Amino acid sequence: MVTPTTVSPEDLRDVLAEIEGKKPTQRLMAAINYLEEDDATMQEIAQRYGYTAGWLSQWLNRLERLETEPFEAVVYDEERSGRPSELSEQERQQFTEVVHEPPEEAGFDAPAWSVPLARNYLLEEFDIEYSDRHVRRLLREAGLSWKTARPEFYKSDERAKEAWKEGFKKSATTWTKSTQSSQ
Repeated sequence: MVTPTTVSPEDLRDVLAEIEGKKPTQRLMAAINYLEEDDATMQEIAQRYGYTAGWLSQWLNRLERLETEPFEAVVYDEERSGRPSELSEQERQQFTEVVHEPPEEAGFDAPAWSVPLARNYLLEEFDIEYSDRHVRRLLREAGLSWKTARPEFYKSDERAKEAWKEGFKKSATTWTKSTQSSQ
């Protein structure tokens, strides 16, 4: 059983009062819970926060560094640069401007933007091929949200609604300007 020997729940509460952010807060709360709840297992505490016992064990070991290092160095993760974007900032801005207009403006015969259509645009315009998942992320970052057809014939009778539902085929997902504020 892993238990920090150099920090107490009170020490962790002091650090908790100084930090910001969801991850560091979760980590400290999990450690405080584990130290204070005598009958709780590491697995139970970790599951409360959506993690594994291994995650909690590593986190408790990391807390030992609080004795010799400032809490900022222990609680926060180091910045990760990640892979550089294949799109330049100017190309990303151009993509954002293009997808805010109908696809016809970009020379496509389609009523709305879809992931395959946006992916094709990126390939043709910038010679960059992204996965569908990444294209969805780019569309979301451009301020678009996806919508699917969900028509309802509220004036028709129940039998007509059922007949229509039987013949309806779900169409592809399209992307439209988001009505919610962006992050």
